[in-house]
Amino acid sequence: MVTVADIDRESAESVAREIGGAAMTVDVSQEFDVQNLVAKVLQAHDRIDIFCSNAGIAVGGGPEAPDADWRRIWDVNVMAHVYVARSVVPHLLERGEGYLLGTVSAAGLLNHISAMPYGVTKAAALSLFEWLAIAHGEQGLRVSVLCPQGVRTRMLQEAEGERPFLSEGALEPDRVAEIVLEGMREERFLILPHPEVADYFQRKATDYDRWLRGMRRMRHRILEGAG
Repeated sequence: MVTVADIDRESAESVAREIGGAAMTVDVSQEFDVQNLVAKVLQAHDRIDIFCSNAGIAVGGGPEAPDADWRRIWDVNVMAHVYVARSVVPHLLERGEGYLLGTVSAAGLLNHISAMPYGVTKAAALSLFEWLAIAHGEQGLRVSVLCPQGVRTRMLQEAEGERPFLSEGALEPDRVAEIVLEGMREERFLILPHPEVADYFQRKATDYDRWLRGMRRMRHRILEGAG
């Protein structure tokens, strides 16, 4: 049985009907909501096998982005995963098995040329899941992070006007889901629907300064084109 949790109840119910699951309204930026979700699922089914910590929002700009936007994106892109870890991981460790899938972004590995709050919070989220895998990987907890580039979702559609480069090479959600399932079957920590991200990340690790120069050139080219 799959429980679909979303802040938009109508969307959650629509997906739940499609897959024969249940729906709950959850604001993952509120710890009580996450705790309540986990408690109700355990009450109904006694166990959680896989938890997908998927929520994310985008905020553009640099350090000048309003404090309210910084707090909002931090609460959703980072603290929601913290709340999941507090609520779900103890149950999985008690059972000695279970899977935690975190949706991050290629930005967690490679940053983002025009959205500092997004790049910063995605890097923090990646580090959070790395820590869980390090601390509890030998206790039966399996952890994977999904780090795609563009995926044809509503978030991408809303950003296309401001950052059309994100649509280049964007994948359909169904294709990303297939890649996620394959990665989880192989129990890979890093799931990369866009294989080129691994090459970019390797270049970053091999020569950080050269990578930064390349990112500056790309930022200039893209922002000049957008202007």
